[in-house]
Amino acid sequence: MYKAETRGISVIVTPRFVEEESSPDESRYFFAYTVEITNNGRDRVQLRSRHWRIIDGRGALQEVRGAGVVGKQPVLGPGESFSYTSGCPLPTPNGTMEGTYTMATADGESFEAVIPAFSLDVPHMRRVMH
Repeated sequence: MYKAETRGISVIVTPRFVEEESSPDESRYFFAYTVEITNNGRDRVQLRSRHWRIIDGRGALQEVRGAGVVGKQPVLGPGESFSYTSGCPLPTPNGTMEGTYTMATADGESFEAVIPAFSLDVPHMRRVMH
């Protein structure tokens, strides 16, 4: 479990390797991650967009930007949470992900909530750093 908090917005990520969706012989390793976003602040906020930085075990960077998450742009009042699960294929048995969510307050102010860097690793494989 990995956690970051920005301006009262807590982001907790729990990644896991999905063996049944992976094919090591074809250099395809699939990882799922569950994200829980909690509004610990006093203002209502909406998640507008996401920006991911995905780095595979060879150091190749892929950036992903888009509106919302899993087709939604959730609105969170104080004390409310939203969670979702998504996935990421990699050509290597390990890598990392990190990023930001663009959040907007009711009065139109935007800010970036940090998604903590987290590790994607196939269990029982030795990790090689580049």
